[in-house]
Amino acid sequence: MYKNKKNKRKHLIVLIAIVVMIVALVVSIQLNRSNFFGEGIIKSVIMTIDKVVMYPFTALNGEKNVDQSESYIIQKNVNASLEKEIQELKEMLDLNSTLTEYTPINATILSRNKNYWFNQIMIDKGSKDGIKKDMAVITKHGLVGKISRVYSNSSEIKLITSDDVNFKVSVAIQTSSGDSYAILNGYDAEKEYVTVTGVDKMSDVKKGDSITTSGLGGMFPGGIYIGVVEDIKDDKYDLSKTLYIKTSQDFNNIHYVTVLKEKI
Repeated sequence: MYKNKKNKRKHLIVLIAIVVMIVALVVSIQLNRSNFFGEGIIKSVIMTIDKVVMYPFTALNGEKNVDQSESYIIQKNVNASLEKEIQELKEMLDLNSTLTEYTPINATILSRNKNYWFNQIMIDKGSKDGIKKDMAVITKHGLVGKISRVYSNSSEIKLITSDDVNFKVSVAIQTSSGDSYAILNGYDAEKEYVTVTGVDKMSDVKKGDSITTSGLGGMFPGGIYIGVVEDIKDDKYDLSKTLYIKTSQDFNNIHYVTVLKEKI
């Protein structure tokens, strides 16, 4: 019984001492006096408690700042991408108004296989929309490719950048002395040029000459723009020329295309 009273008395004394020290600390701060004994210890204890209590909120705020910064960058990239897609849509609508001999079927890119990035793309239009195999596919910037496979609700496009040696496009080279004809077949991924082979050795083709579809063979309508001549090389037998064509279309960024359906 005596021990309990003694312990209670000790606890009360300690409590009173702490209260007195805290009051003294407050008075000391208000009066701008020098530290009294034990004030530094109390301040350290209070600061430690404050850090422990406030840490979760500080950490959360820190994470919020990082997230906000990352979110801003992400949002900025999204906005830029959306602006680009909106521009593509506007160009597609402008293109539609210039097509008189064909019924344009506008389509959105559904998917693109990374392993065949420059070979093919999938669009969201198929046989139920009137899509048929071998129809020409274009954008505002020119020829993109042709329909290679058709499903009910989607279709596959073979791009002119495809490495398929069997995919050939008859083209016309608009030179100063008239059109010269050759075959577009191949893609130089390093230089990002499509290649035109079988150009007449005597042709006066020059850098900067325009390349369009010729209309020969019946697969592609004539006059669809492809690009301009950037480089010219003789073949290994010195019998013909190979042209390297810079397209206006960025084949890394295609979101919308137009399929040309011939009017009946």
